[in-house]
Amino acid sequence: MTVYTAVKTIAKSQGKSIYRIERDLGFGNGMISKWNKSIPRADKLQAVADYLGTTPQYLLRLAKEEE
Repeated sequence: MTVYTAVKTIAKSQGKSIYRIERDLGFGNGMISKWNKSIPRADKLQAVADYLGTTPQYLLRLAKEEE
């Protein structure tokens, strides 16, 4: 699993879309989907984790577990 997939999984369980997260946090359209192939900046990952009520460590652990 990638960081993007981990974010998407948690967002879906909360009824939120990736588009809504990007819009609410002021990110560019498609920025989170780029995490499918790259590692996010720490500040961006922290913002998404805060938005979803989790921690960056949890998101990274979830992404790593499914590799």
